Amino acid sequence: MTTGQIQSGSIEELAQTVSDAEKRETVHAALSAGDAVFTWDYDKGQRAALNKLYEKAKGAMWNAETDIDWSIGGQIDMARDPGNPFAILGATDEGPFGKLNDEERATMGHAGLAWTLSQFMHGEQGALICTAKIVESVPWIDAKYYAATQVMDEARHVEVFSKYLTDKVEWQFPINIHLRSLLDDVLADARWDMTYLGMQIMIEGLALAAFGFQYQMSPDPLLKQITRYVMADEARHVAFGVLSLQEAYRDMDEHEIRERQEFCYEAALRMRDRFLQQEVWETLGMPVRECTEIMLRNPIQLEFRKVLFSKIVPNLKKLGLLDAGGGWLRRKFGELGVLEYEDWEDTGAEYERMQLDQPLPA
Repeated sequence: MTTGQIQSGSIEELAQTVSDAEKRETVHAALSAGDAVFTWDYDKGQRAALNKLYEKAKGAMWNAETDIDWSIGGQIDMARDPGNPFAILGATDEGPFGKLNDEERATMGHAGLAWTLSQFMHGEQGALICTAKIVESVPWIDAKYYAATQVMDEARHVEVFSKYLTDKVEWQFPINIHLRSLLDDVLADARWDMTYLGMQIMIEGLALAAFGFQYQMSPDPLLKQITRYVMADEARHVAFGVLSLQEAYRDMDEHEIRERQEFCYEAALRMRDRFLQQEVWETLGMPVRECTEIMLRNPIQLEFRKVLFSKIVPNLKKLGLLDAGGGWLRRKFGELGVLEYEDWEDTGAEYERMQLDQPLPA
């Protein structure tokens, strides 16, 4: 069974966007459940791998204002250039796309970049809030220490994407309704490990794969620089989730593990199917439902969305979730066509090679 044969909802549901009233809102309240947990055990270093991450993070802080070369210009022209490699993700002449003239295609490229980076920005704020919740709820001092560094990282990521969108691309989009729903669900779960699983493993794992694609394909040296800095942080964040949850899941019973597997599968479907630039088609006056349906089955889009699981699958295997309970999640991911990534290196092992003092593989 291929990736395109299972959907997370009807086309009408997938094509939803936020309402006009919601677009005008500057504040969104989400229910956050769970206890704030104190620990009186301050013995630093009991979890050596987490302590190593913490020490690494303390020396890896960068400044979005001074470490990024904001003098680099030309971002709008690059976004509108039909030769921009990102344009291939929307390369189709099917339906309403075939009616676009060159100027409209250029605008679609500009809007597509702005939409993608806007969702990264919104997702980074989600990570900022979720990681603050982890500081509150995780019971180990080494995890609290590291999570506190990630809060600063995520604030920096929101800052840098906001500046790039405002000053360089000059276009921002509201949060995708499906991303907002997923973030709301992660925050609403009272169990501390589910915050880890939803944000550190699923959302951040997908983002790390997307950032790798962006780093390799972007013609903009400024965006490549920003992405490289963000990737170094994100690799540590995903590793944090892997290292923490390995311990947490060792002692869970079969019912608890199945709940986590089902959450991962549902989140995977939602992330794969629902971030299809619906707001772009709406803004450009194109038929949202038809454009969403075309992109949902577009071969290039299908392959791109499958690659986004290259970080998630090996990490879930490392956690034991892929094969627990008789291999339930393995069967489900097999139906999605993403098991080819299961033997790729997990982020808990590879994160050091993604730090700023190491060259990324070509």
